[in-house]
Amino acid sequence: MPDAGAAAPRAWPPEGCALVTGGSRGIGAAIARGLAADGWAVAVGYHSGAEAADRVVDEITRAGGRAVAVAGDVAAPDAPERVFEAAESALGGPVLALVNNAGITRDNLTPSLTDEEWEAVIDTNLTAAFRFTRRALKGMMRARTGRIVNIASVSGLRANPGQSNYAAAKAGLVQFTRTAAVEVARRGVTINAVAPGFIATDMTAELIGPELLAAIPAKRAGTPEEVAACVRFLVSQQAGYVTGAVLTVDGGLAA
Repeated sequence: MPDAGAAAPRAWPPEGCALVTGGSRGIGAAIARGLAADGWAVAVGYHSGAEAADRVVDEITRAGGRAVAVAGDVAAPDAPERVFEAAESALGGPVLALVNNAGITRDNLTPSLTDEEWEAVIDTNLTAAFRFTRRALKGMMRARTGRIVNIASVSGLRANPGQSNYAAAKAGLVQFTRTAAVEVARRGVTINAVAPGFIATDMTAELIGPELLAAIPAKRAGTPEEVAACVRFLVSQQAGYVTGAVLTVDGGLAA
């Protein structure tokens, strides 16, 4: 028998918008297109790829969706306020879905890793996700609904020589996700992470060769759309009871 006291299902997507940082290419662009297909108005965040971001916005618009490109360096302390204000003003509602996807690499072996290489990766891949999440939670907790997905990495779950800065940032992102998730779970807000392995994008084209593919149980690289599909589920209404989870998308690499 249905629970007579149960609340009526909330309309989905709720009256707000989605923000995808680093949304101009690769995984971020696939996520932006996927969320738009699911009915979200999407703010496509970018730093230097204005033309690429505009192309993603055009693709979404031509498919019947709503999107806007929003510029900002996520590592800047004031970026969350400026980016959220621009997104919410342009799209007419609060950010109720946030995907912290923006990230960089500065690979080097630990004995040679510079302070600048360490700080740049930590600031962009970890601290920025914290700041954007903190800003997003203001509106989400008021609305008593929201979805946050942090794009981590298999490098945060297993050793990958030459990436101690990147691995530290992504491992920290995983634990930040889990801890923040339990803090806000009773407010109707979920926070999860997706940890991709080797994904075929323009940035990884020169890295993915036969030797690397041989180490992956699935014997192939993933696609941005496969990562986006997992994000779309975690942002969906059906994932309302999933929080603090880390979903690997790596062809079995971290198994």
